[in-house]
Amino acid sequence: METLLKNIVLVPTDFSEVCKNAMNQAAVAAKSLNYKVILLHVIDNNTKAMLKNEGHGTEFLDEKLNSLVAHLKNDLGVDAGYITKEGNIFDTIPEIASEIDAGLIFLGTHGKVGMQKLTGSYAIKVVTNSPVPVIVVQKRHFEGGIKNIVLPITSDAGPWEKTKWATHIAKQFKAQIDIFQLPGGDSINSTVHVITKYFEENEVPFSVQVAEKSSNFTKQVIDYATSNNSQLIMIMTNPEKGFKQFLLGSYDEDLIFNTSQIPVMCINPREVNWKKIVNY
Repeated sequence: METLLKNIVLVPTDFSEVCKNAMNQAAVAAKSLNYKVILLHVIDNNTKAMLKNEGHGTEFLDEKLNSLVAHLKNDLGVDAGYITKEGNIFDTIPEIASEIDAGLIFLGTHGKVGMQKLTGSYAIKVVTNSPVPVIVVQKRHFEGGIKNIVLPITSDAGPWEKTKWATHIAKQFKAQIDIFQLPGGDSINSTVHVITKYFEENEVPFSVQVAEKSSNFTKQVIDYATSNNSQLIMIMTNPEKGFKQFLLGSYDEDLIFNTSQIPVMCINPREVNWKKIVNY
């Protein structure tokens, strides 16, 4: 049967510390899921400039990647490999994800440190181009895997798809879903009812928290996730042009680059035949 998450975790790296943190967090997830970690370095103009300035050939990249793979295998206990490919991060990362049938991408994002500057609009473009869920990781280290996932609910848009995805992710990681909803009328309450009913039917542990009316919702989500010691915030992008393009608004970007540096899973809606998904 088809499953949503395949057994490969792809981790793009430019060898910066935040990418190493993304790799380590990916390894924790991969170990609990019995997945393989594949490191990817995209040989772009930044890489070529670095190699030229330091007098290295491309074998230098192989040496660095082999060292990281050895760390994953010997120190972290996960199966691992690597890929290098010439291109640009925006197109090559999603292309490789599709080619190797990856189930997840762990994407380290940082400021101006690192060759490929995966920050701000650069990281957003990678996220919205991805064919698979992307977990955006910052510098903060998390131990022990994913146990608590915050699911913000802001509207009645796509409640069934959100519910299915959240259930699948929670089952994969054996995690609890903590719904954080906007206060409101019948529409949003009905959405939350649909979600919680499905969670109950599928034995997914959950809680529900309603935001305050007068405060900034994004800040409340981040504060709630922080105080709850959550390891992940889960959001869905907004589809445009028949699933061919995805959008992230300022609300999403504020969550992705939250100051508490909690990882954020971004899911681009796609046409999935849920009848083929493994039954829970």
